Amino acid sequence: MLILALPVALSLAGCQGNLTDLAPGEATGSAETLADFTITLYQGREELGADEVSLSDLRGQPLVINYWAGLCPPCRAEMPEFQEFRDEYEGRVTLVGVDLGQFLGLGSREDAQKLLDELGVSYAAGFTDDGGVVESHRVLGLPTTIFVDADGGLHRKWDGVLNKAKLSELADEMLDGTEG
Repeated sequence: MLILALPVALSLAGCQGNLTDLAPGEATGSAETLADFTITLYQGREELGADEVSLSDLRGQPLVINYWAGLCPPCRAEMPEFQEFRDEYEGRVTLVGVDLGQFLGLGSREDAQKLLDELGVSYAAGFTDDGGVVESHRVLGLPTTIFVDADGGLHRKWDGVLNKAKLSELADEMLDGTEG
């Protein structure tokens, strides 16, 4: 019964969005550099230049990481908005989707690839074999999105679904280096 309740609870947790309150100093990333991990890409190899990239490889430009899963309805709902965001912000912000379904009971790699194909999104997306990302990046539900400054520090974290307007607002805040 508990195994069945986890995906439902995670799905419901993803339905409410909120900006995580960070301690002073965390907002700019100067106090907290995110734990490094490797992403094996489903797509976006041309954009990122490899089949596998680590978080540290992506330093130098602001980064948005969207944690999702192939069987996560709220994740599905926001992916077209992320595609629009990527198309508009390409060259200024790197967007990468990271499938965590295998760790949270929300789908396999095949489910994730099927969702990407079905929706026709083309931004960089992949999976990680490092289950520690869930804890180290404080992924409490899906979807979760983190905004990483060019130095690899945590700028902001959003728990739940994002629409393009809010995604753009948070990215602009990060690009401007201001607090919201």
